[in-house]
Amino acid sequence: MPLWGAALAVLLAALAVLCLLALRLRRPGRRAVGARTLPGARREDLGEEVDGGGPAGQFSDGREPLPGGCRLICKPSALAQCLLRTLRRSAALEPGPRSWLFGPHLQTLCHFVLPVGPGSELAREYLQLADDGLVALDWVVGPGARGRRATNAGGLSAVLLVIPNAWGRLTRNVLGLCLLALERGYYPVIFHRRGHHGCPLVSPRLQPFGDPSDLKEAITYIRFRHPAAPLFAVSEGSGSALLLSYLGECGSSSYVTGAACISPVLRCREWFEAGLPWPYERGFLLHQKIALSRYATALEDTVDTGKLFRSRSLREFEETLFCHTKSFPISWDTYWDHNDPLRDVDEAAVPVLCICSADDPVCGPPNHFLPTELFHSNPYFFLLLSRHGGHCGFLRQEPLPAWSHEVTLEYFRALTDFFRTEERMKGLSRRRASFLAGRRRWGTLPKREVSPSSSLEEIFSWKRSYTR
Repeated sequence: MPLWGAALAVLLAALAVLCLLALRLRRPGRRAVGARTLPGARREDLGEEVDGGGPAGQFSDGREPLPGGCRLICKPSALAQCLLRTLRRSAALEPGPRSWLFGPHLQTLCHFVLPVGPGSELAREYLQLADDGLVALDWVVGPGARGRRATNAGGLSAVLLVIPNAWGRLTRNVLGLCLLALERGYYPVIFHRRGHHGCPLVSPRLQPFGDPSDLKEAITYIRFRHPAAPLFAVSEGSGSALLLSYLGECGSSSYVTGAACISPVLRCREWFEAGLPWPYERGFLLHQKIALSRYATALEDTVDTGKLFRSRSLREFEETLFCHTKSFPISWDTYWDHNDPLRDVDEAAVPVLCICSADDPVCGPPNHFLPTELFHSNPYFFLLLSRHGGHCGFLRQEPLPAWSHEVTLEYFRALTDFFRTEERMKGLSRRRASFLAGRRRWGTLPKREVSPSSSLEEIFSWKRSYTR
């Protein structure tokens, strides 16, 4: 069967599922960000889903709710208070008119199935890696590049690195985020793995699920091109494993200023082993088979391509491709010892905002896929949990962008302001301490005054930890 025929079959099947779900998922009594609630029914809705035991309410931990029924879950700190104030003022979370894209499956399928809209102009660069492999960097250069305004106090535009999902599909939301960031003064660039989205596979080696080695080289190159610009990173869905692995391995030596993960897959091994609902499992699996079918001959010496293309699940596909290799086979346990995105999470020294939905049909219920102890104990990780939004959906009525995009850019702006204020206060503290030390040397200050650094530490209790 030709590739275009398989692609057409996938599209028709997805449209059929979309129509069926549209009839089944329009049920009363559900409310999402952007949905209007009657005043008399608001308290009952909150009591049922937040206070009573709905998915979002189990992790509220007594925190005040945000607009739109969202919750911020994190360890208390000065940065957390700054982020909480930003989210409370966010217009993106304010309730709006009810949209027909209301159910989680509709939001998810529209995100993955609908074609990418026109209007984006991409300038591609191929980066040759240390092992002679290739990755691609798509710089979003238009429209909207004119009138670019600086995103930080130094007058330099920040670079926004966007990592798509692990299946290699460039979705509408990824390009929508890049276009919105371009309007806000960022330099957006999309990272494509080996063999993904038209990037040639020049060596018979693909990138494992959580191996950040290729991403490290790409970020080093971006840093070389923009040495003085701040670098922010956003990942989508299963692509978050790559970003989190990078942050954990690099620790405080990471070039990233702040990161955000939209609908991240955090417990990846359990996610593969439990499997997805069959429409998503079959859809993602078929997409990967189609993408790798063009490299079947090149991969014959590395893996059993016959078994690979007969795989019936995502786990079987992943295990055949990376564990049952002909040259260096490893066990499933060993594979996840090296690819679990949370294996070095304690080493991460960059603030990370995870935007998740309690009705995510791909990841599953929050009590299964969210390691809430991570957000309660680690001051670098913040969880924004919404009641609705599907997987990487978070859609609003056209022409408004997904509210997760607005919140992500507002979060980066809050980080920039917070770090700027922190550095300014530390500079004042150092100058004050130096001045007092000079006076003591000349004997003009008989008594030692208390440095204000202790009070500053109370104001800014959040600090970077240098672990490596």
